[in-house]
Amino acid sequence: TTMFRERDRVHRCRPVEVYMAFRVCTVGCGSLANQAHGPSLRRYADTHGEVELTACCDVDAARAAAYRETFGFQRAYADVREMLHVEHPDAVCLMAPVEKTCELSCAIMNLGYPLLMEKPPGLNRHERQEMIAAARKADVPNQVSFNRRYTPLVLQLRNELRRRPPEAIQNLRYDFFRINRRDADFATTAIHGIDTTRFLAGADYRHVRFTYQPFPDLGPGIANIFMACEFTSGATGHLNFCPVTGVLIERATVTLFDTTFFLNIPIWQAFDTPGRLTQVEKGVVVADSVGDDEPLFIASGFYGENESFLDDLRLGRSPVGDIASGLQAVEIADCIRQRRTDYQA
Repeated sequence: TTMFRERDRVHRCRPVEVYMAFRVCTVGCGSLANQAHGPSLRRYADTHGEVELTACCDVDAARAAAYRETFGFQRAYADVREMLHVEHPDAVCLMAPVEKTCELSCAIMNLGYPLLMEKPPGLNRHERQEMIAAARKADVPNQVSFNRRYTPLVLQLRNELRRRPPEAIQNLRYDFFRINRRDADFATTAIHGIDTTRFLAGADYRHVRFTYQPFPDLGPGIANIFMACEFTSGATGHLNFCPVTGVLIERATVTLFDTTFFLNIPIWQAFDTPGRLTQVEKGVVVADSVGDDEPLFIASGFYGENESFLDDLRLGRSPVGDIASGLQAVEIADCIRQRRTDYQA
């Protein structure tokens, strides 16, 4: 990585006694940090007395200062290297633009700091492998922020599915609709649906066939994206990404023998908020859960992923959901970016 030219100190994951301050720094103070990670870290610090929100950093000094004041960080910086050199945190949370994630994450881990990073963890297999290599060389704990993995209703469905063998799942359908999303590269958002479907399936993708429905009049790269999938468990999957529709939803339907689950996932400004999970057996509703009346940074899993990462570090455990766990999702998202029609594991 070109960002740092020297190695400061190696930081190792260690259990923290209650009287010791556990120092947290964050990099990136943009909109997602303000909506999701800032409230999550403030709540975590408020409920864990030994946790200290030490410093935040953004290339925009005024934005970093505002973030510090809003969420209770002690200091603000405009330079990442300076912050890490001065503060020596016990954990770093990275919310950087997609094109900077690989460079910054490798730099932070090479300096020996445990890292929680926003998705996507790299734009392609090359970046992903570079990040995995940096984590292994530095031997530091790391976790990727796939927040759907920590969304309470998603976890509830996953736990129900884990009570059955993976081969019991026949099919998973995931509808991922947005309103007027004219991103030239929608793959960086679609990766959420790709990862969540794999998470629910409890199995890797074996084969994916892609179909595209382009809308050139709306702008370059804008298209509906359809994935027909086979999983190593034998299940099939159908993922539908439609960025320019009349509704903002993420819905999963999981079909088993005699049982079907319908999941409406709560996300920002979603039609389905606060979300719902319904279990139907032979035409009869046997369970119906509505999402809790919690702030969306909790209901959407952002608090859960921060809590999981920081709890693991403080207790000396290896975080769940490290960089390597998202490798296949990155590869498949890159297939969309390249407009490939086939993926074979």
